Amino acid sequence: MSQRKSAKSPPKENDTVMEESKIAALQQYQDTEGHFSLVRNFRLADLVTIMNGVCGSLSIFMSAKYLATNDQDYLWFALVLPFGGLMFDFMDGKIARWRNESSMLGQELDSLADLISFGVAPSLLAFVVGLRTYLDTVVLTGSICCGIARLARFNATVALVPKDGKGKAQYFEGLPIPSSLGLVSVLFYWTKMGWIEGQAGLPWGTVTLWGQPGGYGDLHLVSIAFGLWAAAMVSKTLRIPKF
Repeated sequence: MSQRKSAKSPPKENDTVMEESKIAALQQYQDTEGHFSLVRNFRLADLVTIMNGVCGSLSIFMSAKYLATNDQDYLWFALVLPFGGLMFDFMDGKIARWRNESSMLGQELDSLADLISFGVAPSLLAFVVGLRTYLDTVVLTGSICCGIARLARFNATVALVPKDGKGKAQYFEGLPIPSSLGLVSVLFYWTKMGWIEGQAGLPWGTVTLWGQPGGYGDLHLVSIAFGLWAAAMVSKTLRIPKF
């Protein structure tokens, strides 16, 4: 998540200027009439944020194309695109600070783009490479929902996180959602090694929690890692220092 989402507390002179800038930006959107007025009022940082969402969306479609065609080129594109989203996620914050264009709309755009690129796309990639049992999909759905909760909590409570002298939050409360790219890196390696569905299969196999093997009670052991990662995102006690 980029620094576009940072809020300052307690209020200082710079904070007041920033809040006035956000209010003015929202008023500009409200006052502009006509077709495509929203798009015409986008700032440069907003457009970069949307490119993050574009990368995540294309990753989802490439995953679908792989499932439909079994052409592994599509899978490679799907695995790489979320990292492109991370690049744009870093860039939008730097551009917003450079141009002094931070806004509430930009904050919401950032969260929505992050959800696509670092929440939905990685979970679908996990499904594509082999986490396809009933319980696997439950875990992956829970992972997406934890990402939603993580982003909502960040937007609502970031003002309560201690800040340094420059107004930058000192730590993340729980794993930031872009950390899911660590799991995508593992999937990338497994794809390279052929440890995916339709080839050698996922490492460590499955465990049957109830019923007969091959039924609804099957769970890939790898899914446990996704579940723990999701739990770490919504943790309140886990604090990750920001550098």
